[in-house]
Amino acid sequence: MAAEEATLTVRLIRSFEHRNFKPVVYHGVNLHQTVKEFIIFLKQDVPLRTSLPPPLRNYKYDTLKILHQAHKAKTNELVLGLEDDDTLLLKEDRTLKDSGVASETEIAFFCGEDYKRYKANPISSW
Repeated sequence: MAAEEATLTVRLIRSFEHRNFKPVVYHGVNLHQTVKEFIIFLKQDVPLRTSLPPPLRNYKYDTLKILHQAHKAKTNELVLGLEDDDTLLLKEDRTLKDSGVASETEIAFFCGEDYKRYKANPISSW
């Protein structure tokens, strides 16, 4: 079976409150790899991207959540939608494809603790 590859946009979220994020496009992502393998890849790749400012490169990202899938509705949230965590948060033991990721999917990469704190009190600082 040939590896199914996709183009994904990963939104690195540094701060929910300050709406501090940056999208990074990845081409040729194997959708048959597990979410955990993709997280490991991102943790190795992000610090090496000199085009990103140091606060984004050196942050403790650990969680992936689907933001938007091609040809489907987008959320009104500017940084990340707070709903549907049970279906949109990616579980590490599943493959990207089994998690609903397809070509042109936009995924958020963030610190899970920050997300829980923001979800409990979703107030922006500006």
